[in-house]
Amino acid sequence: MNVEINGPKILGYLFGNTNLPITETMRNSWIIMAFILFLCIFLTHRMQKIPKGKQVLAEKAVLMIDGLVESTMGEGCQAFSPYIMTLMMSSLFGSLASLFWMRSTTADLNTTLGWALITFVLITFNKIKYGGIKGYLKGFLEPIFVMAPLNVLSEIATPVSMSFRHFGNMAGGLVITTLIMGALKVLSNAVLGFLPDNIALLQIGLPGVLSLYFDCFTACMQAFIFSMLTMAYVGDARNS
Repeated sequence: MNVEINGPKILGYLFGNTNLPITETMRNSWIIMAFILFLCIFLTHRMQKIPKGKQVLAEKAVLMIDGLVESTMGEGCQAFSPYIMTLMMSSLFGSLASLFWMRSTTADLNTTLGWALITFVLITFNKIKYGGIKGYLKGFLEPIFVMAPLNVLSEIATPVSMSFRHFGNMAGGLVITTLIMGALKVLSNAVLGFLPDNIALLQIGLPGVLSLYFDCFTACMQAFIFSMLTMAYVGDARNS
């Protein structure tokens, strides 16, 4: 097995224009969106007044996300629940894509930066909506006007830090696992040189354990953290 650490592959070009590449991340994102859509349709198909079976799971998930949004952002914020749930599911399944022989969408900075920019727009919109344009601009001058440059940098740093945090954790796991796989192949060839070159016996076992951590535990944690940061920032913008 050849071990390489590269960015997402370019699968083709939209309308043949080399400035509009279709990448592996884009393809995998569409697959994940289709899966989430199918899951939502499946869980909500033939709903009844008395829930049972899959409807119980669907309603439980809705109640949980509504409760999480309300407890984090404050009362009257349940309108954000669909976005937070979509963000959480996209992050989780995007990270878990590697379990199904696909490159994780969250290992591409474009994905996490896109989500962070949407959150940034929500933050700015709510600051202006609840504080007015004058209040929004005045916030850059607090506590004193000389702090304006730092306040502007702080505002810009929000989406940057959110995107790099998520991307860094997922891409870091991908790089570490790939490096260990490469090292185990070299060690296997050195110790078990009598085996055919395409059989790296020492690659069996440990990589599976590492994938279980990086692909499952870290995926769940990063989806939760990114969603919590989104709720915290937007909630603070509404209450500031």
